Amino acid sequence: MGKLEDIQVFIRIVESGGISKAADSLGIAKSSVSRCLSSLETRLKIKLFNRTTRSFHLTEDGNHYFVKALKSYQQFQELDDFTQSINIKNNLSLEGILSVSLPLSFGLLHMNSLLSEFAKLHPSLKLNINFSDSQVNLVEEGYDLSLRIAKLTDSTLQAKKLVPINLAIVASPDYLHKFGTPTHFTDLKSQQLFGYNYDKQHWKFTDKAGAEHKIKAEGQFSANNGEFLMNMAIAGHGIVTMPTFICWQYLQTGRLVKILTDYQIPVLNLYAIYPQSHYLSSKARYFIDYMSKKIKQNQYWN
Repeated sequence: MGKLEDIQVFIRIVESGGISKAADSLGIAKSSVSRCLSSLETRLKIKLFNRTTRSFHLTEDGNHYFVKALKSYQQFQELDDFTQSINIKNNLSLEGILSVSLPLSFGLLHMNSLLSEFAKLHPSLKLNINFSDSQVNLVEEGYDLSLRIAKLTDSTLQAKKLVPINLAIVASPDYLHKFGTPTHFTDLKSQQLFGYNYDKQHWKFTDKAGAEHKIKAEGQFSANNGEFLMNMAIAGHGIVTMPTFICWQYLQTGRLVKILTDYQIPVLNLYAIYPQSHYLSSKARYFIDYMSKKIKQNQYWN
């Protein structure tokens, strides 16, 4: 590797918190990362890290070098992206690799055609796509950006809001016929309620007067996947709160029915997220702008 690659590896070691994690995120061997670090320290004639069997952290010199190295590397990225921007203006495609993490259900249900279109526009660009609802560490795992459905709380991230994600309380007609249709939120206390197992199983509502209510969702099922929960609702197991982008077709056909429509459920948003400390590459910028425009134009599930 050359000098620039050594600096890139050093930055990734710092950001990911170790040689092994840096190797995983870069997709190279741990021995290669160690050689780059050794080469850099030899060339600079300074010790960048204090390393023991139990700790691994920057020296004072290493910290100063990291600040300057990060700034210099970002300037190089800006120069490289400037060339890419010129190519796009001249109707040339993006190049390189773009690593993106997408929400599982939304990505598979609604982004296949968008990803295909984007790939056709940029045939020289390699797309590394991860479908997951888990919160990924963008820096440690080597992603340029992620799309996430969330309420954002992490101040170390930059985010661009793409579209709102509407939720609905739904059940099958058979279930409602058997157990009754709730008309007030207190009616839910006697019902089978199930939902996502990472939302602490509490549903929140706002009534017409603006008063907020909360109820604990207790039922036979909880899961980390909305399509599974929807299928359990269709099968008559209970009532579920879920995004309309998952259940919209079943609402149209009547296999699921919205209930408690007089109450408002907090709206989530689909965000494009990237690390605050990083320069956003032209590949990532064009991907975000393209997806934002296309998704906003065609929210057919609403």
